[in-house]
Amino acid sequence: MRNEMTLEFLSISANESLARVSVASFISQLNPTMEELTDIKTVVSEAVTNAIIHGYEEKNDEKIVLTCAIDGEEIELIIKDHGNGIENIDLAKEPLYTSKPEWERSGMGFTIMENFMDQVDITSEPGVGTTIRMTKQLTSTRALCN
Repeated sequence: MRNEMTLEFLSISANESLARVSVASFISQLNPTMEELTDIKTVVSEAVTNAIIHGYEEKNDEKIVLTCAIDGEEIELIIKDHGNGIENIDLAKEPLYTSKPEWERSGMGFTIMENFMDQVDITSEPGVGTTIRMTKQLTSTRALCN
């Protein structure tokens, strides 16, 4: 059975923790391992932070939409902004690349997402925004018992 939640919030840095905790609470019904929970919270943090810093350039009055769905033992996360968009997704995915070097960013956000999730799809259009869709199949105790 599919279950889903959607959360819309302002592009304020403090809301990154709201997004992380909300997703963690929602997926707790699947009894994820601590490692799975940490991985998912980390990718939510990375995606939301990217939307705030790169998508909206820290404008506090823009909206970010986060959808989290559970389908069996699979988690789907979608983080969407209507900000600047990404001109070159392949370049943005390069480890250590950052469009804001003056902000001392590490440029590892997409690399972390790709390492912690089973699948990461990025769609973006300059001036329109970015959508990051990620999925992860849990291997939790509950999943192994089914």
